Amino acid sequence: MCGIAGFSNFSIDYTAAEEKWKQVLEQMAKVQRHRGPDDEGRFLARHCGLAHVRLSIIDLAGGHQPMTRVREGRSMTIVYNGEIYNMKELREELEDRGIRFETTSDTEVILAGYEAYGTEIVQKLNGIFAFAIWDSYRQSLYLFRDHSGIKPLFYTMQGQTLVFASELKGLFAFPGVNPELDTESFCEIFGLGPAKTYGKGVFAGVREVRPGHFLEARETGIREICYWRLESRPHEETWEQTVEHTRELVTASIRRQMLSDVEICTFLSGGVDSSLVTAVCSGELQKQGRRLTTYSFDFKDNNVNFKSNAFQPSQDRPWVEQMVKFAGTDHHFLECDREVLYEELFRAVDARDLPCMADVESSMLYFCRQVARQNKVTLTGECADEIFGGYPWFHKKECFEAHAFPWSMDLTPRTMLLKDEVLAELPLAEYARAAYEKTVSETPALAGETEEESRRREISYLNLKWFMQTLLDRMDRTSMYSGLEARVPFADHRIIEYVWNVPWSMKCHGGIVKGLLRAAGEPFLPREVLYRKKSPYPKTYDPAYEELVKRNMRLLLEDADAPLNRIIDRKKVLAYMDNPLDYGRPFYGQLMAGPQLLAYLLQVNYWMKKWRL
Repeated sequence: MCGIAGFSNFSIDYTAAEEKWKQVLEQMAKVQRHRGPDDEGRFLARHCGLAHVRLSIIDLAGGHQPMTRVREGRSMTIVYNGEIYNMKELREELEDRGIRFETTSDTEVILAGYEAYGTEIVQKLNGIFAFAIWDSYRQSLYLFRDHSGIKPLFYTMQGQTLVFASELKGLFAFPGVNPELDTESFCEIFGLGPAKTYGKGVFAGVREVRPGHFLEARETGIREICYWRLESRPHEETWEQTVEHTRELVTASIRRQMLSDVEICTFLSGGVDSSLVTAVCSGELQKQGRRLTTYSFDFKDNNVNFKSNAFQPSQDRPWVEQMVKFAGTDHHFLECDREVLYEELFRAVDARDLPCMADVESSMLYFCRQVARQNKVTLTGECADEIFGGYPWFHKKECFEAHAFPWSMDLTPRTMLLKDEVLAELPLAEYARAAYEKTVSETPALAGETEEESRRREISYLNLKWFMQTLLDRMDRTSMYSGLEARVPFADHRIIEYVWNVPWSMKCHGGIVKGLLRAAGEPFLPREVLYRKKSPYPKTYDPAYEELVKRNMRLLLEDADAPLNRIIDRKKVLAYMDNPLDYGRPFYGQLMAGPQLLAYLLQVNYWMKKWRL
């Protein structure tokens, strides 16, 4: 994995002030160096500059970037972040066309593929990626992002200059690109956060290349092209065929994503998703006489403080122990205490460049840093719930019937602590409703489908476009900030487009949540693990953590320079904290309840102060 950045302006000759612009590239790379601590490089042409920092995973010696190929006087240069899992097949296909390679890296496979197929190469890629190609012959810059949006790619315009980077901080390292907020920014933070609208970067004037899209920048202008989208069509396979097809897709994706020149590991919670990934990986490594390393995460004293509820019915450890014994892995139990959890809240904002999922994200950041001490690559069970219908809002009547984001139906927690004058200025409800309705209107429909099944599609589409993206952003930023590459086999676009058209009666076969995935996993897992009731990523139930958050919120309320005090109502917040915080009614997703609301507000304050907003 890596970090990329660059700029392009067709009315500027960057080579006329080469040292100046190379220093700009160096600074854009420097602020993203956590994404690639192993190597770095820069490239400057008359109308384009590219920067790269590298985390070496494949072709450790020969994968230096920016990488340039010159064929018949045509020069093409790439900076790339990601992994191409079908690189072997693509390389063979290109070699059959007479193309020769100088390295064994997937970077060169992409570049040679562009040489052969132009921008259509992106439709042949199976992997996670964000990359830029400067074509000197066409005098064009292309920015590509993977089908599912697993790797980030932001951009903005500074006058006539297109500026891009893997992370928002990379944009702000470019001269004159400054972090600024507008009304829309505040609506994103308080009306939708920690989610954000796809295609937007929250900061004023900042955009992101949307999943399944690429940008083409030429002297004549910039255009966005969609190369992949979901299509709704009848599902014609039997139950048995569907199970087998799903099993083939899932296991093939897991095996492909084991591709690495360094040792891999997996995150193991004892749930069906991570357990299936672990079982397949362990089985493959055992064939080679190797042992898989696994990690699980929890909070200090959670065995004492844990409170079972509808969202989190059981703790993970007993299930992890069963899977470790079953799969024979080298397992490591990692724990986080309350003080570290609180401190990491603000480092998590540094990693995301935005307020994020409070301690749900700060804990993941801490755990990724521990894992990165021993491993560079991990496979996770992320995204299975969004694709196979695992969340409660796929099943609950009130969520099914609500005309709102089902993971955030009640805006009251988002508004109850804000000043009245702020509420009068910010159209939070209208903004959230418009975002919801826009996504629903984009849902690919299937003629003749029942009203109920049509609604299932809408909920699935909302999850893929919003909730899954929030978790993918969390996974990318927390892992890459730690120098760890996290892979998500379930987010393979072939799995997404196949399961999209499987009817709900099969996805939830026999009334069992994620019944299709569980049936597909039967050859690989013990039945009790396979049919364990869903329990999400762990969170802390430590009352001392709650008090720590409250104490720091009280200090913030007394700080005249705290930017959050321009937005929140002191009396409302104090009254809120005088009561026991609710753990059972999340304001976002399944985990972000009372303590997380206060932690999120502390993150907002830190974020505004950091960027002087």
